Amino acid sequence: MDKKSFSDLNLNPWIIRQCATIGVKDPTPIQYHCIPEILKNRDVIGAAKTGSGKTLAFALPILQRLCEDPYGVFALVLTPTRELAYQIADQFAVIGKPMNLKHCVIVGGMDMVAQGRELAKKPHIVLATPGRLADHIDSDETLNFSKIKFLVLDEADRLLGGHFDEQIRTIFKVLPKAKQTLFFSATITETLEKLKETIGTDPFLYEAPADVATVEELDQHYVLTPQDVRDAYLVETIRTFRSKNTSGNIMIFTDTCKKCQILSMTLNEVGFENVALHAMISQKERLSALARFKSNTVKMLIATDVASRGLDIPSVQLVVNHNVPKIPKEYIHRVGRTARAGKGGMAITLVTPTDLKSLYAIEERINTKLTEFKIDDREVGKIFTQISVTESEAHIKLDEKDFYQKKLINLRKKWILEGLDPDEEEAKLLKKRKSKKKKQKKKGNKGHNLNKVKKSVAPQI
Repeated sequence: MDKKSFSDLNLNPWIIRQCATIGVKDPTPIQYHCIPEILKNRDVIGAAKTGSGKTLAFALPILQRLCEDPYGVFALVLTPTRELAYQIADQFAVIGKPMNLKHCVIVGGMDMVAQGRELAKKPHIVLATPGRLADHIDSDETLNFSKIKFLVLDEADRLLGGHFDEQIRTIFKVLPKAKQTLFFSATITETLEKLKETIGTDPFLYEAPADVATVEELDQHYVLTPQDVRDAYLVETIRTFRSKNTSGNIMIFTDTCKKCQILSMTLNEVGFENVALHAMISQKERLSALARFKSNTVKMLIATDVASRGLDIPSVQLVVNHNVPKIPKEYIHRVGRTARAGKGGMAITLVTPTDLKSLYAIEERINTKLTEFKIDDREVGKIFTQISVTESEAHIKLDEKDFYQKKLINLRKKWILEGLDPDEEEAKLLKKRKSKKKKQKKKGNKGHNLNKVKKSVAPQI
């Protein structure tokens, strides 16, 4: 296919100039296929690999239509994560600067009253997570979305995967029937029929032609590790990578908020400066952590899957899966944080014997065999005791009452909805945690008896 330019897509010259200011000079395949169809007023379903330019595929035509008939609220963009909402908002802001674009971000963890004031100003673009927007709709009858022209569901497979169904229904009730609906994701094919049913029209469908779900520039490996030595293997994996790649950012994905926090504390203690990003810290802390990582102030980010969707950080050279994702598409989203926009990158997954089934499912889904990333087992043996004891101390230091306060509130709501006694369920949970904490403390004391000498295991970064 001949190379196409943005001018071939009937975009206004000012939009093309704004794209050039952020280094975007030529459209990606999903952009030159979807933008003309959106400008023809068609509903669109777009599926392409992570890092393929999906955000601009819907942002550019929306801004072009907006400049022809500017009013608020013109478009609503829904995303599954708060960080992705802010990132998309930044791209809208940069491209829409010449037309004095007004936008607002409506996500959890921020002041609802201040958000209500922003919505009352009728911004052109509203970017939101479903839960918080549904809260505003339920609490404010004056909110009016009856004139929106566009509804965008970014990471549509996640939004329509069942977790947000109630909130999505609340939002859809206040939206007009006459609107363009745009769905984008990297793994959209699995919910394709549900998407078509949701739209109710004959949408334009674009699926990027590819035999693999990950980009060719991504170098994918595994490290075999026993279950109880996983964190020592993680540290040695990072050290081995850093011995040959002294620059570039590293993202490490974990499966739970607590593990994310413990791992962050442990790695900071042994000399790998990092920031954590998970649902159990405040939104301001999450934005601060992401800003420090994006600006290269800190070169390592430990995160849950809250950071696996859509985040575009060009400096990421390595993604490490501390655990093997149970669902192959989550692996695709995680490793998609590197090797973006034609750049190279590496992904390393720590694999225990019990993870082999999940690993084979991932390899089948991506049509690629992961190769072994060689590390020195003897070096792992040297640092194992230090890592183990440091992690035990992190467990002890973590004030579980404060850390779990937010989660406990949400759990009590869930128990009430399920018809259970929240006091009884909380008592069971606290008893279980107390027993676990006692075991961790015993393990930590045993480590102290080794009279270990603390020192950094990290190379100079």
